Order: sequence, then structure tokens, then C-alpha cells
Amino acid sequence: MSRFESAFGKGHPALVCFITAGDGDTAANLDALVAGGADVIELGMPFTDPMADGPAIQAANLRALAKGTTTADILALAAGFRARHPEVPLVLMGYANPMIHRGADWFAAEAAKAGVDGVICVDIPPEEDAELGPQLRGAGLNMIRLATPTTDAARLPAVLEGSGGFLYYVSVAGITGKQQAALASIEEAVTRLKASTDLPVAVGFGVRTPEQAEAIARVADGVVVGSAFIDIVAEHGENAAAPLKELTAALAKAVHNARETVA
Repeated sequence: MSRFESAFGKGHPALVCFITAGDGDTAANLDALVAGGADVIELGMPFTDPMADGPAIQAANLRALAKGTTTADILALAAGFRARHPEVPLVLMGYANPMIHRGADWFAAEAAKAGVDGVICVDIPPEEDAELGPQLRGAGLNMIRLATPTTDAARLPAVLEGSGGFLYYVSVAGITGKQQAALASIEEAVTRLKASTDLPVAVGFGVRTPEQAEAIARVADGVVVGSAFIDIVAEHGENAAAPLKELTAALAKAVHNARETVA
């Protein structure tokens, strides 16, 4: 059984937590997320032009790059995480340029060596899968794809082809951290997606509070939270671990128990 299968097979929805590599004390922050109850970790690869991200994550990217964070640093963080947390799935999330500028084969091999389980590449669409997908799958990694409110029935098969780990449903047609979709539209979308795939469906974009996470977890297999954690790192800097753990614990309790609280 893969780490993803274990994470999404615990009998309750999974909490997926995102932070940016190189922003604050990343190793300590990753440990805090796990200690708080995160089921899956997404580690953002800082990039100069993160077009899908809102102001909070854009600022985190700039802070990390200002510190000189490199792809080698990110892979070292991943390897350290894997040594400390052998069972928790780790996803690298980012943009094509840092992933393929040294060659897709190199990136896939190094990510696999570091213990990474999957990759989300925001700006390589399914139609351009050959740029990175075969190399990732050949190295035993999952290409995790994004579906959106505009992913219609004609395009969904292309999104699902070659995807693995879980399907990330971007619940709003916009950037991270700014707004949240209505629950009814999320439930309708998740039902539609699950009719076409056996992959778990995790919902993200605009989820900031335990109450929001709980509502989504009642209808989805997982809930993705990112900007709320990034805000904590922005506020607390190198001392963000404790408040990160506190928020993660509150979110994990809400997500893990969501279906038990339905009247």
C-alpha cells in the first residue's frame, strides 16, 4: 500500500497541509504540521512568478528566494522529512521552470531519491504531460493533477489520464487564499469527479478555518489548507512551529471528525 493509500484510507477525510520551502524554519514547520495531525504534506517550491497563488503565498515565495533557497535545498528538506516521518506522504508543489530546467529525468530521479511521493506542477497542463509526467511515473512518483470548476466532461479524461495519488479539486476559478466556493457547488463537483475516478478527491483554495474545513470534509476525501499556514509563518518567522501545530490540530480535529458531527 502506498503512503497516499494509507493517508486516505484511515476511515476519515484527510487533512492536506501546504507550506513554502525556505520560508521560516521549514524543517521545524514540517514537523509541527505532522505533530498537529496532518495526513499529507505539500511543500511549495518557491518561484518568481507563482501565477496561481494569492498575495500570501507570493510573499512566501519571495521571502524564500531572498534567503537563496534552491532546488537542492528543497530536496534536502524533503530527504530530512522522509527520514523523520517515514509514513507521511510528501508532495512537491510548484511550477515547471524549477522542475525541468535541469531536465525532467534529473528532477524525477532526485525527488524519488529524497523520498517524495508526488508532484503538482501547476503550469504543465495534461495536454503537455510529456514534459514531466512520464519521467515522474518512471521514477515511481505520482503526477497529481488539478481539476477546476471549468474542467468539463470533455476535458476531465485528459486530466485523469496518468494522474495518481489524489485529485486536487481547485474549488474556485481564481488564486489561492482569496475566496471560498459555496459548499453546494463543491459537493456537486466532488460527486461528479468521483463518478469518473477512483482517486481520492481533495478540495482546496480558500479554506482557512476549522469550520470551513469541516464542512468540506463532509463531502470530500480530503481538505487542503495553505494560506492560513503561510500567514502564521509570515507573522512568527523562525518561531512559527508552535502556532502552526496549534492550527493544524484544530483543523485535523474538524476534518477527521466531520462526518461524525453530521446530524
